[in-house]
Amino acid sequence: MRYVKSTVVAAAAMTMVAFSAQADIKIATAGPMTGQYASFGEQMKRGAEAAVADINAAGGVLGQKLELVVGDDACDPKQAVAVANKMVSEGVVFMAGHFCSGSSIPASKVYTEENIVMISPASTNPKLTDEGAANVFRVCGRDDQQGVVAAKFLTEKYKGKKIAFLHDKTAYGKGLADATKENFNKMGMKEVMYEAYTAGEKDYSAIVSKMKAAGVDVFYVGGYHTEAGLMIRQAHQQGYKPQLVSGDALVTDEFWKITGDAGEGTLMTFSPDPRKTPVAAPVVEKFRKGGYEPEGYTLYTYGAIQAWAQAAT
Repeated sequence: MRYVKSTVVAAAAMTMVAFSAQADIKIATAGPMTGQYASFGEQMKRGAEAAVADINAAGGVLGQKLELVVGDDACDPKQAVAVANKMVSEGVVFMAGHFCSGSSIPASKVYTEENIVMISPASTNPKLTDEGAANVFRVCGRDDQQGVVAAKFLTEKYKGKKIAFLHDKTAYGKGLADATKENFNKMGMKEVMYEAYTAGEKDYSAIVSKMKAAGVDVFYVGGYHTEAGLMIRQAHQQGYKPQLVSGDALVTDEFWKITGDAGEGTLMTFSPDPRKTPVAAPVVEKFRKGGYEPEGYTLYTYGAIQAWAQAAT
C-alpha cells in the first residue's frame, strides 16, 4: 500500500508541475494564521518557509523555484473552502495543509475536484483519507490510533478512578474523544461523564464544577490547548486538581501561558517528536540558530512539502 500511495503522489505531483511551464511553481500552506489557534498556524508557516527555502537552495523542483502562498482559514470550515478556491485561482499545484480536520475535510473536496495534491501535516480525523480521494494524504497519525493508546493508558493507570470525556464538537475534538472513549469502553471501562463544550469561550467554570461535584479524578479533553488550558487552570482556582489528559493539539508552548503552574502534570498523546530524529538534526539546528524552536507541526509541514518535492522529481 505504501508503494501504491507513493506512486499516486508522484504521478499527481508531476502532472501538476507540468502545467507550470517555466514559471515559478506555486505551492501553499493553509491553517489558522489568526485566531485562538494561531500558534499552530505559525508552526506551519515556519515549517513551509524553511522547506521552500531549502528546496530552492538545492535547485528547486525540476529546475524551477518554488513560490509559497500562505492561506488563513482560522480553523473555520467555510473559510477553509474559500481559501481552497482562492488557491485554485492563484494556480497553486500543491497544498501542505490544512490544520484542523474540520477545515481539511471540506477543503479537500476542492483540491480533489481540481486535481491538486493535498498533504495535511496535522489533520487526524480518519474521514479525511478514508473517503478515498487519490490526491489527499497526511503525514501525521490518526485519531483512531491515538484513541487506542490513550484508552489503554487510562485503563491501566487509572483503573477504579472516575473518568470523564469532554469534546468541543469539532471534527477533530469529538472524533478524538469518541475514538478514545470507544476503546476505553471496549476495554471494559465506563466513564462517569461525557460532555460537549463550546470552543472559544473564556469561562468553563460550570463544566469544571460539574466534574468536581461528580468526583471526577481524570478528564480527557478532545479539543485544543486553549480550552483545555482554561479548564485545568479554572479547576485549580476552585481548589480542585483532577488529572488532565488530552491529544496532539496541546503540543504548543502557548498551553503553558494559559495554565501557568496548573498545567504541570498534564498528559497528552503525540507521535514521536520529530526533533529527535537524527535525519532531522540539520534542519532543527538551522531553526534554532535562527531563534525559533520547531515544535509541534513545524517539521510535519516541512516534511509534507519535502515529500511532495521528492515525488515530483
